[in-house]
Amino acid sequence: MAVVTHRRDLTFGPDPIMFIKIGFDIELALSSPMALIYLLHVHPSRQADLLAPQIVNTWPHLQIMEEYFDAFGNQCGRVTAPYGTSHVRFQSEAVIRDSGLPDEVNWTVFQHDPTDLPLATLQFLLPSRYCEVDSELMQFAWNQFGHTSMGWGRVQAICDFVHNHIRFDYNAARATRTAVEGFRERTGVCRDYTHLAVTLCRCMNIPARYCTGYLGDIGIPPVPYPMDFSAWFEVYLGDRWYTFDARHNTPRIGRVVMARGRDAGDVPITMAFGQNSLNRFNVTTYEVDSYGNPV
Repeated sequence: MAVVTHRRDLTFGPDPIMFIKIGFDIELALSSPMALIYLLHVHPSRQADLLAPQIVNTWPHLQIMEEYFDAFGNQCGRVTAPYGTSHVRFQSEAVIRDSGLPDEVNWTVFQHDPTDLPLATLQFLLPSRYCEVDSELMQFAWNQFGHTSMGWGRVQAICDFVHNHIRFDYNAARATRTAVEGFRERTGVCRDYTHLAVTLCRCMNIPARYCTGYLGDIGIPPVPYPMDFSAWFEVYLGDRWYTFDARHNTPRIGRVVMARGRDAGDVPITMAFGQNSLNRFNVTTYEVDSYGNPV
């Protein structure tokens, strides 16, 4: 896996603007003809920030049967690998405009009672594949966070707990680990931090949804891990969704969301409907100027 990192100072002027190079190079080895879906586009909410439309290329060239939007508003694509195709490679590069501002912090925003929540947020209170709200975590959450101030303070307390409870270990990544398992095992990667934090928020009646996308080492010292897509989460407080990140547990700049859902099961980067293995996985995200040159 490739590591591409650049740094940026967190001091900005009154109207900061930055540009970020994003991209991926992913190759799957296939055992037979099969259909594949992918969620590799920038999320529709960020596509207006692209300097040019993002194009996802495949090698060998496969006809894109259709592109569509799923139930969560994510842009997806479906291709078919015909007989004789031993591998499929997805590749894309793009430059996106960003404010350069860190994640917003708002300690005054209020928490809704479930009876007052917008109907569209209620699905993000329920148990999902990797977020077992109906588990031992329910009682633990109320014992641990029931005394905290409702709203931003409660979500931050959850992030503080998860950040300190789980030890980041890239070698301990497991695609099937659930929130309860992450809570018990106390190790994992960004998706495990996110699943546990999302579950604890839902236990406390705070709608929380899983996000995946790009998050480079912009504004921080480079970290000694392979570059990858990142996972964070959003909670509904006041009248909108706010970004939180239990793994890093500090406001970051340069997030580029690709997809949102109830948990990682809703937002697979690629999904092959047959036996396959990963041959290549390179992710790029770093600051550039408006012409695409590294800063």
